[in-house]
Amino acid sequence: MNLKKTVGWSLAALLFISLGRTAIAEEENAFSAGVSAGYSSKYIWRGQNVNDSSVLKTNVSGNAYRFTGSIWSNIDLTNDSQFAPDNAGEFSEIDYTLDYSRSFSKVGFSLGVIHYLFPNTPFQSTTEIYGGLGFAIPLSPKITWYRDVNSIDGSYIQITAGHAFEKIAAWDSDYYVGLSLSGSLAFAGSGYNSGYFGINKTKFNDLTVSIGIPFNLKHVSITPGVNFSTMLDEDIGHATYERNNVWFGVGLSKSF
Repeated sequence: MNLKKTVGWSLAALLFISLGRTAIAEEENAFSAGVSAGYSSKYIWRGQNVNDSSVLKTNVSGNAYRFTGSIWSNIDLTNDSQFAPDNAGEFSEIDYTLDYSRSFSKVGFSLGVIHYLFPNTPFQSTTEIYGGLGFAIPLSPKITWYRDVNSIDGSYIQITAGHAFEKIAAWDSDYYVGLSLSGSLAFAGSGYNSGYFGINKTKFNDLTVSIGIPFNLKHVSITPGVNFSTMLDEDIGHATYERNNVWFGVGLSKSF
């Protein structure tokens, strides 16, 4: 699938979202949607360096009655990917996610499924289920358990926390800049580590820290950011393409 088809599918998804929104417009706030696209200098997933060169990431999502469906994609922008060389302008990953989330007072939960496709790469498709608990307290901590039900017989558990400063500078109510700080720490079972790294032990895996500066410009948000990740275990680090990674990116998003 090439870049022209990417645009076509994105436009079709936007049309579908618009039609769906019109169909249920009589129930206020029943439906919301969002689209985003962003450049990243690397593609890092759970601390793993999947592509050490430039990529384009896109996402289309729709939310109704606490269910959220999304289609996320990664497109290699160069021919320098270590896993899929000569892949410029092609998809290397497409993820389909269905999520159900709900909050009660200061505790929220989410349940969902993710189906991963890896076109133009040597990787096989796979599916994960997940469940998470989040807490409406300072730093908004959340713990999420992921379990592969297809290719990898193991679990990955991630703890995240962060804080967003909505307005650190403002020109008026519709034009302002914020600051977001976030981090994650993860560990995985022996089955997960064996499947991905050939290490049959339960270990801490990755630590990631991210800083974003969202510019809210009335109708859209533009967010440049910088990220750092490291594989905490030395053996796992040696089994990956690059143990420590720093990368930057900029994203454009719009909500409906």
